[in-house]
Amino acid sequence: MKLFPDRKPKILVVDDVPLNVELLRTYLNTAGYLVFEAGNGEKALEMVAQKKPDLLLLDIMMPKMNGFEVCKRLKSDPKTRFIPIVMVTALQSVEDKVQGIEAGADDFITKPFNKMELLARVRSLLRIKFLYDELVKKIYQLDQAKKRLQQLAITDGLTGLYNYRFFKEQLLHEINRAARHNLSLSLVMLDIDNFKIYNDANGHPAGDEVLRRIAKLLQNNIRKIDIAARYGGEEFVIILPEASPESARVVTEKIRRLVEEEPIPFENKQPNGKLTVSLGLATYPTEAEDGKQLVSTADQRLYKAKQSGRNQVVFA
Repeated sequence: MKLFPDRKPKILVVDDVPLNVELLRTYLNTAGYLVFEAGNGEKALEMVAQKKPDLLLLDIMMPKMNGFEVCKRLKSDPKTRFIPIVMVTALQSVEDKVQGIEAGADDFITKPFNKMELLARVRSLLRIKFLYDELVKKIYQLDQAKKRLQQLAITDGLTGLYNYRFFKEQLLHEINRAARHNLSLSLVMLDIDNFKIYNDANGHPAGDEVLRRIAKLLQNNIRKIDIAARYGGEEFVIILPEASPESARVVTEKIRRLVEEEPIPFENKQPNGKLTVSLGLATYPTEAEDGKQLVSTADQRLYKAKQSGRNQVVFA
Protein backbone atom coordinates (compact mmCIF):
# COMPACT_ATOMS: atom_id res chain seq x y z
CA MET A 1 0.00 0.00 0.00
CA LYS A 2 1.33 3.41 -0.92
CA LEU A 3 2.06 5.73 1.96
CA PHE A 4 0.89 8.84 0.12
CA PRO A 5 -1.78 7.56 -2.29
CA ASP A 6 -3.64 10.77 -3.04
CA ARG A 7 -0.90 13.17 -4.14
CA LYS A 8 2.80 13.89 -4.19
CA PRO A 9 3.99 15.37 -0.89
CA LYS A 10 5.15 18.97 -1.25
CA ILE A 11 8.45 19.94 0.35
CA LEU A 12 9.85 23.45 0.69
CA VAL A 13 13.64 23.68 0.79
CA VAL A 14 14.88 26.89 2.42
CA ASP A 15 18.61 27.63 2.01
CA ASP A 16 20.64 30.59 0.77
CA VAL A 17 23.35 28.37 -0.74
CA PRO A 18 22.35 27.25 -4.29
CA LEU A 19 24.56 24.15 -4.16
CA ASN A 20 22.76 22.91 -1.02
CA VAL A 21 19.39 23.56 -2.62
CA GLU A 22 20.38 21.71 -5.78
CA LEU A 23 21.55 18.68 -3.82
CA LEU A 24 18.41 18.51 -1.71
CA ARG A 25 16.16 18.98 -4.73
CA THR A 26 17.90 16.12 -6.56
CA TYR A 27 17.52 13.74 -3.62
CA LEU A 28 13.87 14.66 -3.03
CA ASN A 29 12.82 14.61 -6.69
CA THR A 30 14.37 11.18 -7.08
CA ALA A 31 12.27 10.00 -4.10
CA GLY A 32 9.09 11.25 -5.81
CA TYR A 33 8.53 14.47 -3.85
CA LEU A 34 7.38 17.80 -5.31
CA VAL A 35 10.03 20.38 -4.35
CA PHE A 36 9.80 24.17 -3.99
CA GLU A 37 12.65 26.49 -3.06
CA ALA A 38 13.22 29.68 -1.09
CA GLY A 39 16.55 31.47 -0.71
CA ASN A 40 15.80 33.38 2.49
CA GLY A 41 13.45 33.56 5.45
CA GLU A 42 11.06 36.17 4.06
CA LYS A 43 10.63 34.23 0.83
CA ALA A 44 10.08 31.05 2.83
CA LEU A 45 7.12 32.57 4.68
CA GLU A 46 5.64 33.72 1.36
CA MET A 47 6.08 30.28 -0.19
CA VAL A 48 4.46 28.56 2.77
CA ALA A 49 1.38 30.76 2.35
CA GLN A 50 1.25 30.19 -1.41
CA LYS A 51 2.19 26.52 -1.80
CA LYS A 52 1.07 25.08 1.55
CA PRO A 53 3.90 22.54 1.77
CA ASP A 54 3.69 19.31 3.74
CA LEU A 55 7.21 19.69 5.16
CA LEU A 56 10.07 22.23 5.36
CA LEU A 57 13.78 21.55 5.14
CA LEU A 58 15.03 24.72 6.79
CA ASP A 59 18.60 25.99 6.95
CA ILE A 60 19.46 27.80 10.18
CA MET A 61 22.21 30.17 9.07
CA MET A 62 20.63 32.67 6.67
CA PRO A 63 20.95 36.47 6.37
CA LYS A 64 18.25 38.89 7.67
CA MET A 65 15.94 36.20 9.09
CA ASN A 66 17.54 32.99 10.34
CA GLY A 67 15.94 29.57 10.48
CA PHE A 68 15.06 29.87 14.17
CA GLU A 69 12.94 32.96 13.50
CA VAL A 70 11.23 31.39 10.46
CA CYS A 71 10.44 28.29 12.51
CA LYS A 72 9.12 30.33 15.41
CA ARG A 73 6.79 32.33 13.16
CA LEU A 74 5.38 29.28 11.42
CA LYS A 75 4.82 27.40 14.66
CA SER A 76 3.05 30.36 16.26
CA ASP A 77 0.53 30.59 13.40
CA PRO A 78 -2.48 28.24 13.79
CA LYS A 79 -2.60 27.81 10.00
CA THR A 80 0.98 26.50 9.76
CA ARG A 81 1.90 25.18 13.19
CA PHE A 82 1.44 21.53 12.21
CA ILE A 83 3.74 21.64 9.17
CA PRO A 84 6.79 19.53 10.11
CA ILE A 85 10.08 21.42 10.06
CA VAL A 86 13.45 19.71 9.73
CA MET A 87 16.33 22.04 10.49
CA VAL A 88 19.34 21.42 8.26
CA THR A 89 22.46 22.84 9.89
CA ALA A 90 26.21 22.62 10.29
CA LEU A 91 25.78 23.64 13.94
CA GLN A 92 26.13 20.74 16.34
CA SER A 93 26.13 22.29 19.81
CA VAL A 94 23.50 21.33 22.36
CA GLU A 95 22.60 25.00 22.76
CA ASP A 96 21.75 25.31 19.06
CA LYS A 97 19.56 22.21 19.19
CA VAL A 98 17.78 23.47 22.30
CA GLN A 99 17.14 26.80 20.56
CA GLY A 100 15.72 24.93 17.58
CA ILE A 101 13.46 22.83 19.77
CA GLU A 102 12.24 25.93 21.58
CA ALA A 103 11.49 27.52 18.18
CA GLY A 104 9.36 24.48 17.34
CA ALA A 105 11.60 22.34 15.12
CA ASP A 106 10.40 18.75 14.70
CA ASP A 107 13.76 17.23 13.74
CA PHE A 108 17.38 18.07 12.88
CA ILE A 109 19.84 16.83 10.29
CA THR A 110 23.47 17.87 10.31
CA LYS A 111 25.51 18.89 7.28
CA PRO A 112 27.05 17.11 5.50
CA PHE A 113 24.03 14.82 5.59
CA ASN A 114 23.56 11.26 4.45
CA LYS A 115 20.98 10.82 1.67
CA MET A 116 19.36 7.73 3.23
CA GLU A 117 19.12 9.36 6.64
CA LEU A 118 17.63 12.51 5.13
CA LEU A 119 14.95 10.60 3.21
CA ALA A 120 14.15 8.41 6.21
CA ARG A 121 13.57 11.45 8.44
CA VAL A 122 11.49 13.17 5.75
CA ARG A 123 9.38 10.06 5.21
CA SER A 124 8.78 9.60 8.92
CA LEU A 125 7.59 13.17 9.44
CA LEU A 126 5.46 13.10 6.30
CA ARG A 127 3.74 9.97 7.57
CA ILE A 128 2.77 11.83 10.74
CA LYS A 129 1.70 14.91 8.75
CA PHE A 130 -0.53 12.91 6.43
CA LEU A 131 -2.09 11.05 9.34
CA TYR A 132 -2.79 14.41 10.99
CA ASP A 133 -4.33 15.74 7.75
CA GLU A 134 -6.52 12.65 7.53
CA LEU A 135 -7.60 13.12 11.14
CA VAL A 136 -8.50 16.77 10.49
CA LYS A 137 -10.49 15.69 7.43
CA LYS A 138 -12.39 13.05 9.43
CA ILE A 139 -13.13 15.51 12.22
CA TYR A 140 -14.49 17.99 9.67
CA GLN A 141 -16.65 15.29 8.07
CA LEU A 142 -18.00 14.25 11.48
CA ASP A 143 -18.71 17.88 12.33
CA GLN A 144 -20.59 18.36 9.05
CA ALA A 145 -22.55 15.16 9.64
CA LYS A 146 -23.43 16.34 13.14
CA LYS A 147 -24.65 19.67 11.76
CA ARG A 148 -26.74 17.87 9.13
CA LEU A 149 -28.29 15.65 11.81
CA GLN A 150 -29.01 18.67 13.99
CA GLN A 151 -30.64 20.40 11.02
CA LEU A 152 -32.72 17.32 10.21
CA ALA A 153 -33.88 17.18 13.83
CA ILE A 154 -35.43 20.65 13.62
CA THR A 155 -36.61 20.60 10.00
CA ASP A 156 -39.86 19.43 8.45
CA GLY A 157 -38.91 16.85 5.84
CA LEU A 158 -41.54 17.83 3.27
CA THR A 159 -41.42 21.63 3.28
CA GLY A 160 -37.93 22.42 4.55
CA LEU A 161 -39.39 24.75 7.17
CA TYR A 162 -38.73 24.32 10.88
CA ASN A 163 -40.77 21.58 12.53
CA TYR A 164 -43.27 21.74 15.38
CA ARG A 165 -40.72 20.84 18.06
CA PHE A 166 -38.34 23.61 17.06
CA PHE A 167 -41.25 26.07 16.86
CA LYS A 168 -42.25 25.30 20.46
CA GLU A 169 -38.66 25.76 21.69
CA GLN A 170 -38.18 29.03 19.81
CA LEU A 171 -41.53 30.42 20.89
CA LEU A 172 -40.57 29.92 24.53
CA HIS A 173 -37.17 31.51 23.86
CA GLU A 174 -38.68 34.53 22.09
CA ILE A 175 -41.38 35.00 24.73
CA ASN A 176 -38.71 35.05 27.44
CA ARG A 177 -36.62 37.50 25.44
CA ALA A 178 -39.61 39.75 24.81
CA ALA A 179 -40.48 39.72 28.52
CA ARG A 180 -36.88 40.44 29.51
CA HIS A 181 -36.50 43.42 27.18
CA ASN A 182 -40.10 44.67 27.24
CA LEU A 183 -40.66 43.87 23.55
CA SER A 184 -43.72 42.83 21.59
CA LEU A 185 -43.98 39.51 19.76
CA SER A 186 -46.57 38.53 17.18
CA LEU A 187 -47.67 35.09 16.11
CA VAL A 188 -49.40 34.12 12.86
CA MET A 189 -51.24 30.84 12.34
CA LEU A 190 -52.06 29.96 8.73
CA ASP A 191 -54.21 27.20 7.27
CA ILE A 192 -54.75 26.30 3.60
CA ASP A 193 -58.43 26.66 2.74
CA ASN A 194 -60.27 23.53 1.56
CA PHE A 195 -57.04 21.58 1.37
CA LYS A 196 -58.84 18.22 1.69
CA ILE A 197 -60.87 19.07 -1.38
CA TYR A 198 -57.66 19.85 -3.27
CA ASN A 199 -56.02 16.60 -2.15
CA ASP A 200 -59.06 14.49 -2.99
CA ALA A 201 -59.37 16.05 -6.45
CA ASN A 202 -55.69 16.09 -7.45
CA GLY A 203 -53.93 13.49 -5.32
CA HIS A 204 -51.50 13.73 -2.45
CA PRO A 205 -48.37 14.39 -4.59
CA ALA A 206 -50.05 17.55 -5.91
CA GLY A 207 -51.03 18.45 -2.35
CA ASP A 208 -47.44 18.00 -1.20
CA GLU A 209 -46.28 20.36 -3.94
CA VAL A 210 -48.77 22.97 -2.69
CA LEU A 211 -47.34 22.66 0.82
CA ARG A 212 -43.83 23.17 -0.55
CA ARG A 213 -44.94 26.22 -2.55
CA ILE A 214 -46.59 27.83 0.45
CA ALA A 215 -43.49 27.12 2.54
CA LYS A 216 -41.23 28.73 -0.09
CA LEU A 217 -43.50 31.74 -0.27
CA LEU A 218 -43.29 32.16 3.51
CA GLN A 219 -39.50 31.83 3.51
CA ASN A 220 -39.14 34.47 0.80
CA ASN A 221 -41.38 37.04 2.44
CA ILE A 222 -40.35 37.18 6.09
CA ARG A 223 -37.35 38.73 7.83
CA LYS A 224 -34.25 36.79 8.79
CA ILE A 225 -35.21 37.01 12.45
CA ASP A 226 -38.70 35.61 11.81
CA ILE A 227 -39.35 31.88 12.24
CA ALA A 228 -41.68 30.02 9.88
CA ALA A 229 -42.60 26.44 10.77
CA ARG A 230 -44.96 23.71 9.72
CA TYR A 231 -47.40 23.33 12.60
CA GLY A 232 -48.96 20.15 11.25
CA GLY A 233 -50.88 18.96 8.20
CA GLU A 234 -51.72 22.00 6.07
CA GLU A 235 -51.19 24.43 8.96
CA PHE A 236 -48.21 26.77 9.32
CA VAL A 237 -47.06 29.19 11.98
CA ILE A 238 -44.83 32.27 11.92
CA ILE A 239 -43.11 33.88 14.90
CA LEU A 240 -42.53 37.60 14.35
CA PRO A 241 -40.10 38.84 17.03
CA GLU A 242 -40.35 42.52 17.97
CA ALA A 243 -43.38 42.95 15.69
CA SER A 244 -46.17 45.23 16.87
CA PRO A 245 -49.81 44.38 16.04
CA GLU A 246 -49.78 46.98 13.27
CA SER A 247 -46.62 45.77 11.54
CA ALA A 248 -47.69 42.14 11.98
CA ARG A 249 -51.00 42.89 10.25
CA VAL A 250 -49.14 44.28 7.25
CA VAL A 251 -46.99 41.15 6.98
CA THR A 252 -49.92 38.80 7.48
CA GLU A 253 -52.11 40.50 4.90
CA LYS A 254 -49.21 40.50 2.43
CA ILE A 255 -48.83 36.75 2.84
CA ARG A 256 -52.57 36.18 2.33
CA ARG A 257 -52.51 38.26 -0.85
CA LEU A 258 -49.37 36.58 -2.21
CA VAL A 259 -50.90 33.11 -1.76
CA GLU A 260 -54.09 34.26 -3.49
CA GLU A 261 -52.03 35.60 -6.43
CA GLU A 262 -49.73 32.57 -6.64
CA PRO A 263 -50.57 30.40 -9.68
CA ILE A 264 -51.26 26.93 -8.27
CA PRO A 265 -51.83 23.94 -10.58
CA PHE A 266 -55.46 22.71 -10.63
CA GLU A 267 -56.64 25.50 -8.30
CA ASN A 268 -59.55 26.18 -10.66
CA LYS A 269 -61.18 23.09 -9.12
CA GLN A 270 -61.31 24.77 -5.69
CA PRO A 271 -64.67 26.09 -4.42
CA ASN A 272 -63.77 29.72 -5.24
CA GLY A 273 -61.60 28.89 -8.24
CA LYS A 274 -58.45 29.83 -6.28
CA LEU A 275 -56.32 28.22 -3.62
CA THR A 276 -56.26 30.55 -0.61
CA VAL A 277 -55.30 30.64 3.06
CA SER A 278 -56.89 31.83 6.28
CA LEU A 279 -54.80 33.44 9.00
CA GLY A 280 -55.11 34.27 12.68
CA LEU A 281 -52.88 36.86 14.36
CA ALA A 282 -52.13 37.52 18.03
CA THR A 283 -49.55 39.66 19.84
CA TYR A 284 -47.70 39.28 23.15
CA PRO A 285 -48.01 40.79 25.75
CA THR A 286 -51.11 42.83 24.89
CA GLU A 287 -53.22 39.82 23.93
CA ALA A 288 -51.59 36.94 25.76
CA GLU A 289 -49.67 36.34 28.98
CA ASP A 290 -47.48 33.50 27.71
CA GLY A 291 -46.69 31.33 24.69
CA LYS A 292 -49.50 28.85 25.30
CA GLN A 293 -52.10 31.60 25.43
CA LEU A 294 -50.57 33.30 22.39
CA VAL A 295 -50.95 30.11 20.32
CA SER A 296 -54.48 29.60 21.61
CA THR A 297 -55.51 33.15 20.72
CA ALA A 298 -54.00 32.99 17.23
CA ASP A 299 -55.63 29.58 16.68
CA GLN A 300 -59.06 30.87 17.75
CA ARG A 301 -58.71 33.74 15.30
CA LEU A 302 -57.68 31.37 12.54
CA TYR A 303 -60.81 29.33 13.24
CA LYS A 304 -62.88 32.50 13.09
CA ALA A 305 -61.30 33.44 9.73
CA LYS A 306 -62.33 30.06 8.31
CA GLN A 307 -65.82 30.29 9.77
CA SER A 308 -66.23 33.80 8.35
CA GLY A 309 -65.63 32.80 4.74
CA ARG A 310 -61.92 31.98 4.52
CA ASN A 311 -59.19 33.85 2.59
CA GLN A 312 -58.89 36.50 5.28
CA VAL A 313 -56.86 37.63 8.30
CA VAL A 314 -58.48 37.90 11.73
CA PHE A 315 -56.79 39.96 14.45
CA ALA A 316 -57.90 41.82 17.57
